[in-house]
Amino acid sequence: QEPLPSLLLLHAPVLDDRHTTVSSQAITDPRTWNRAGSQRGWRSYLGPVADAADVPAYAAPARATDLAGLPPTALILGDLELARDEALTFATRLAQADVPVELHIYPNATHGFDVVVPDAAVSLASRHVQGEALLRALHPADHGRPD
Repeated sequence: QEPLPSLLLLHAPVLDDRHTTVSSQAITDPRTWNRAGSQRGWRSYLGPVADAADVPAYAAPARATDLAGLPPTALILGDLELARDEALTFATRLAQADVPVELHIYPNATHGFDVVVPDAAVSLASRHVQGEALLRALHPADHGRPD
């Protein structure tokens, strides 16, 4: 019964600790966030529960069984992102739960592309999209959404 945020702005979200998607298997290049780094990160984050089937959904959102009632969500990622497929699945599940969802996938972009190459056109476009999503969420009356 707590108030919800106006928006979940998920940039390059890593949502699933299980690494079962095609993209999580395929991205192994050490120059970007890859499978080995992600596995280490999840183990560090989850601690002893890392190998358990009962990882809580608040820690790994892809494990949530019901996404209904979540706030509007914007997902921004590159198509060469380790978590690309899990983000696509999450976006689909949000839409199926009637959660407003906005999805932006940037071609030939890896994890953290807009930090690694901040002045690239793709990075500028991504930051613009993120800013617009925040403006719409924080000032809905100014952007055609009811309060």
